[in-house]
Amino acid sequence: MDTSAHLESVVAQTKTFAEWVQGQDPATRVPTCPKWSLAELVGHVGGTQRMVATLVGQRLTDPSAALAAMDTGPADPAGWRAWLTGTAAAAADAFGSVDDSTPVWDPSGGDSGVPFWARRLFGEITVHRADAAGALGEHYDVSPDHAAATIDDWLETMTSPGYAQARPEFVDAIRDTGRVLHFHATDSAHEWLVRRTPDLVVLERAHAEADATVRGPAAELLLVLTRRRPLDAARNLDLYGDRASLDHWIEHMDWVAG
Repeated sequence: MDTSAHLESVVAQTKTFAEWVQGQDPATRVPTCPKWSLAELVGHVGGTQRMVATLVGQRLTDPSAALAAMDTGPADPAGWRAWLTGTAAAAADAFGSVDDSTPVWDPSGGDSGVPFWARRLFGEITVHRADAAGALGEHYDVSPDHAAATIDDWLETMTSPGYAQARPEFVDAIRDTGRVLHFHATDSAHEWLVRRTPDLVVLERAHAEADATVRGPAAELLLVLTRRRPLDAARNLDLYGDRASLDHWIEHMDWVAG
């Protein structure tokens, strides 16, 4: 997916998310983000979109002004739909004034901030739409290619130098002597290898022998890898090899989990 496709999906998925949460009880708990209420989930989704709109629209290489501009939206859930559709539209509009080479702060440690943030907003709403569905009893649906693109975003971000610098405790917990995890989407042309080296977590998009392999539909892989569904509750996923290695990985995937 390119920047334009990511943003189109952000707007469409946020519209669905906004319809689901509109007028709902702000205190509703979010089972897949157990520390969060529905109000906190809504505030996180819209606030992140608003922050990225400021960051990209103003072409900021220092994030402090954008982070200061974050807000959590209206307290009255009757205003959530309008606020959320507005934050998504503002984010999409901001990208219209830049191209993929425009300098913008890139927390991954790279120098491609514009495509990074388009991809991140896409991954954010895809996963948090699952959170809202679980909290409100809505049906969650995501195409295989969109699920695979979200997995790609998740793993790319997790294995980036910027994430390692921001979350050294994650790297300390995950570092290993070279054990390999393999994730294989059977309904999309995507595979990922995660190598746990003594220094870094290395991502490859390839097929190879691994200590643990999980194989199945991309949507199910997404929900398991983002800790939105326990492995034992997943449908049509097959695990080969060392389950303990996989469990250890998932146990430490607490980013954006609330």
